[in-house]
Amino acid sequence: QVQLVESGGGLVQAGGSLRLSCAASRSISSINVMGWFRQAPGKQRELVAIITRSGITNSADSVKGRFTISRDNVKNMVYLQMNSLKPEDTAVYYCYADGRYWGQGTQVTVSS
Repeated sequence: QVQLVESGGGLVQAGGSLRLSCAASRSISSINVMGWFRQAPGKQRELVAIITRSGITNSADSVKGRFTISRDNVKNMVYLQMNSLKPEDTAVYYCYADGRYWGQGTQVTVSS
């Protein structure tokens, strides 16, 4: 089992940047896939980006070129660098691991 704790959310103006962090309670070196999802009010949770143990990444078309996912298997951290933020990026962002563990979420609000 692994506990995940997100941080770094907040209020930012359109065009700004935020960096989300996800701290894992144990080593993530054996966890193949980690990632970020988000859920906006009234919408289903959707994939933002994932990263494998070897560093292969994939992301939603809506964030390609703006968001970058990374992981540090020594510090047991996963990051989401978000640039050129848009109001439609407003959502609760969740860290996830191994297809079954979720963090509590961190709110990101982008004002126009």
